[in-house]
Amino acid sequence: MADSLVIIPTFNEIENIELIIHSVFALEQDFHVLVVDDNSPDGTSNAVRNLQGQYLDRLFLEVRQDKFGLGTAYIHGFKWAIERKYEYIFEMDADFSHAPSDLIKLRQACVDGADVAVGSRYKKGINVVNWPLHRILLSYAASFYVKLITGMKVHDPTAGFVCYKRKVLETINLDSIKFIGYAFQIEMKFRAHLKKYNIEEVPIIFTDRIRGKSKMSASIINEAIFGVIQMKVSSLFHKNKF
Repeated sequence: MADSLVIIPTFNEIENIELIIHSVFALEQDFHVLVVDDNSPDGTSNAVRNLQGQYLDRLFLEVRQDKFGLGTAYIHGFKWAIERKYEYIFEMDADFSHAPSDLIKLRQACVDGADVAVGSRYKKGINVVNWPLHRILLSYAASFYVKLITGMKVHDPTAGFVCYKRKVLETINLDSIKFIGYAFQIEMKFRAHLKKYNIEEVPIIFTDRIRGKSKMSASIINEAIFGVIQMKVSSLFHKNKF
């Protein structure tokens, strides 16, 4: 059995899902894939089902009955992976903003000693393709803000391309994770940081999606901005919950 599972959360990713699955399975490293779909009306889950015969016992699908958010999709996937004893557990978007070939680099970082390997846009300068300047500035400023508030020495704390060793996810209280949008990514890294896990960043090139629609919204941005302070304060007074 493969020791590595790539979790891909989806909502209306019919334009990307087949291509991203084929790309992961074309890699030399043996990865399994779990798609966690929030009952996409565009038929994303049916497209995955149609591929399961081709990738028997390698491609898995969990369909939830509503759009519950990115964070809860990953937590669902984490629990699924822990139960099945995968050693290396990945987060990756369906839209090719994360290059599937970089999965191998993230996995190797964990093999070499990292507990959490982050695919980082900002470890070496700014490596983002096809974003307008204002979005780059917003993302970079958000990263600086998160580092300042949390004390984490992670250049890209909002990154959604991550490899966790199973032991990290087993020791984080997943049921107490509060955030469901992109702030979820910050919270997961912060909790690993509080537990003194070794977080390493692997430089990647992030490419904005060319197919499908972004899920970014004002509420997601507000959650990230205001939630970080609340998260930091909670960690000071409720350490046992982290």
